Amino acid sequence: MSIDFEALFALSPNPYIVVDRNLDIAWLNDAYSRATMRSREELTGLGIFEAFPSEPGSESHEMLKASFERVLETACADELAFVRYDIPRADGGMERRYWSATHTPLFGSDGQVAHILQHTVDVTELHGLRQLRDEKHVVERARAVQARNRDLAAESQRLKTMYDQAPGFIAIVDGPDHVFTIANNAYRQLTAGRPIIGKTVAEGLPEVVEQGFVDLLDEVYRTGIPYIGRGSRVSLESERTGRFEDRYLDFIYQPILDERGSVVQIFVQGQDVTEQFEAVERQQLLIDELNHRVKNTLAIVQSLATQSFRDPKTFADARLVFEGRLRALAVAHDLLTERSWQPAELSVTVRGTVAAAVGSAIDRVRIDGPSVLLVPHASVSMALAMHELATNAVKYGALSSVSGEIAINWRILDEENGRRLVIEWLESGGPMVSPPVRRGFGTRLIERSFAADKGQSSMEFDPKGLRCRFSLMLPQEPEVGGNN
Repeated sequence: MSIDFEALFALSPNPYIVVDRNLDIAWLNDAYSRATMRSREELTGLGIFEAFPSEPGSESHEMLKASFERVLETACADELAFVRYDIPRADGGMERRYWSATHTPLFGSDGQVAHILQHTVDVTELHGLRQLRDEKHVVERARAVQARNRDLAAESQRLKTMYDQAPGFIAIVDGPDHVFTIANNAYRQLTAGRPIIGKTVAEGLPEVVEQGFVDLLDEVYRTGIPYIGRGSRVSLESERTGRFEDRYLDFIYQPILDERGSVVQIFVQGQDVTEQFEAVERQQLLIDELNHRVKNTLAIVQSLATQSFRDPKTFADARLVFEGRLRALAVAHDLLTERSWQPAELSVTVRGTVAAAVGSAIDRVRIDGPSVLLVPHASVSMALAMHELATNAVKYGALSSVSGEIAINWRILDEENGRRLVIEWLESGGPMVSPPVRRGFGTRLIERSFAADKGQSSMEFDPKGLRCRFSLMLPQEPEVGGNN
């Protein structure tokens, strides 16, 4: 049985078209004519891209052209599962259409591809239905995404709050120029609230450039190796005073890498340890000061013992003298300890030392003078000197009689080089005084007590009573008040 295949394809409800090797339309069936809204006479002989023009370089044009070329090159069928290809309307406009096409080679007598049979299916309506389905899914997905976004926004806000309220300072700098992209509240406080976001470190904090911190960032960015700083000193503008102040920081410069392993940002995180650092320094100073004072005290005790026990024939008396001098030293130390070895009030040192030596006879001692603070070593010297004078007064001087009295007074004189404290010890009403046959340790102690403070001393053995005068320079800006 002979079959007329041309008549068969012509009657097929599926659109068919035949093009030659030049892609000129050689034949088409009625279904193709209806699908494209173009007549056979109108299309036959036209090139496929002339009959149905598309923009060269567009996805539609390139996909269709590539499919024809593959058939011609490989002599095998090729399929386009889905391609958008608009067709002209009668009014001159273009109608958007979607197609599924199969290109099958038709061979000539020489065995080469002579024609290509294109079977096309208009899937525009199916595409529309799929869009409706997809749109429904899109709406559902959009709602889900919106819900997730709300959760993410809340979580992001929580993280931002935690980040901003973190006790340590945090910042992120971007790129080789180290541009600030993030800085938390602690970092903004550390940098005096300056507007640094969007600026390079050199622009936002110019004072740290010469301090070497930008060089450290450069090295971390170049090598990808983190840098850890411990107790690093940095001079920064103070938010409180507006002046530059030294701060001590523990911090890390941590590189942030991209997927290729290249450094793109640096994470800066750390703590301001200035208070801890200064506390350690203060502690070390106190230890050093304590060592110094202990050595000085031991030297004083050694000197007191050596002088007190020089003559072994008077051991019992020497022991009493030595114990008295140690008590005076202890009184001075107690007064200074109460003030944490800060400058001590002169009147308190004098009254406490003299009272310890004279006992109930303190009622016959008049003490008067302005309020003056003595540095610790001067207070110790003053206590020892007052003790020597008081014990001598009880043994041999004014307080050895029932009618004797002592007046202790001081004043401050302004001089070119500073302020000088002048102290006078005046005895009266006691036995007649005469100069000692020899100068003992007590006398030498009194005379040398204030030599370290540019001091001077003099003792006058007036027959009516001992007169002793001390003077020493006070430190700059002494604390001076009214009369006692």
